[in-house]
Amino acid sequence: MPIPVTMPALSPTMTEGRLATWRKREGDTVKPGEVIAEIETDKATMELEAADGGTLGRIVVPAGTAGVKVNSVIAMLLEECEDKSALDKKVEVKPVGPAPPPTPAPAAKSAAPSPPPTRPNGSGGRILASPLARKLTKEQGIDLATLKGSGPGGRIVQRDLAGAPKGVVPVAAKAPPLPTEAGTLVPHNNIRRITAERLAEAWRTIPHIYLSADCVIDRLLEARAELNAKTDSHKLSVNDFVIRAVAFALRKVPEMNAQVTATGTLRLSSIDVAVAVALPNGLITPILRHADQKGLAEISTEMKALAEKARAGKLIPEEYKGGGFTISNLGMYGVKNFGAIINPPQAGILAVGAGEKRPVVKHGALAIATVMKITLSCDHRVVDGAIGANFLAAVKGFLEEPMTMLL
Repeated sequence: MPIPVTMPALSPTMTEGRLATWRKREGDTVKPGEVIAEIETDKATMELEAADGGTLGRIVVPAGTAGVKVNSVIAMLLEECEDKSALDKKVEVKPVGPAPPPTPAPAAKSAAPSPPPTRPNGSGGRILASPLARKLTKEQGIDLATLKGSGPGGRIVQRDLAGAPKGVVPVAAKAPPLPTEAGTLVPHNNIRRITAERLAEAWRTIPHIYLSADCVIDRLLEARAELNAKTDSHKLSVNDFVIRAVAFALRKVPEMNAQVTATGTLRLSSIDVAVAVALPNGLITPILRHADQKGLAEISTEMKALAEKARAGKLIPEEYKGGGFTISNLGMYGVKNFGAIINPPQAGILAVGAGEKRPVVKHGALAIATVMKITLSCDHRVVDGAIGANFLAAVKGFLEEPMTMLL
């Protein structure tokens, strides 16, 4: 009986995706675990691996099709000794998303061939695993044979990787520009479309309030230069200091480290800071987990690695999903001041501008200092002006006296 290939749920929130490209053509032989297509989600393009082997008998959804619902059939595989006439038979398609473990049932004879059982602990037979689980085990150095599947039919799914001993995604396909009488239309890819939808919803539904402060960062720049001169293993950026200052400020003003829920405000126990990274086809916010527990060198190294993975489209969902607060820094583009839109369900985002030499008054006399403007956007349903002001003052204090966050 032909085997349906369905659109997988490649992230917890995914309901539909764009079938970016097919790696196989009709008539090609497909092996279990072999990449057959690329699926574009709301954040990146991920490889779709075949769970079963056979011949790609029919491509149901053409490459470039957007809005393909999760669990809908995108192709049909022919099993050994089957020809294309088998594709005319009605095939029952069952959901492939996470499900509770099946209840044991008496073995029954069936005329239709059935897939081999999951191989327990590396014994004989083929291992059944979801495409996402196979991808994550490769990236994290986990042996599939050591896992026990809790999905349908004993299939290994993402949740089965939790706690397993541990030893990525091509750049999202660009939609081709389409010439029109008025100019050139560049179709939205999933990243751009979903980002636009989320930000438009955030702007409509979140009551934003904005608080700004000027930070004199000459001492920070001196500390940065001194630390960078002592090692060649890493070079600290101003943004690394900003991340650490924000993490320390969230620890000092925990009311800011919150998320909005349908029933109340969730005070987060972990300080996870998301940092906006610009991509050729959109924006993504990789997350530094437990940022308050990491030194500047660790922050610098981890942030550079995350940014490189983001630009290469190699982030996995665990590296960009969640986070309690976001930083958006446009200073490197020469932007002096801006207000950012909150990334829900977070309660705030900090916009960081460029440092510039300005005349300031010090000890009653005119002087020149390097000043950087920071602007805090707050969700007024969760954060009132006083909380926001205390948080902004804490960030400013750490940036202006960097030694206080080096201890």
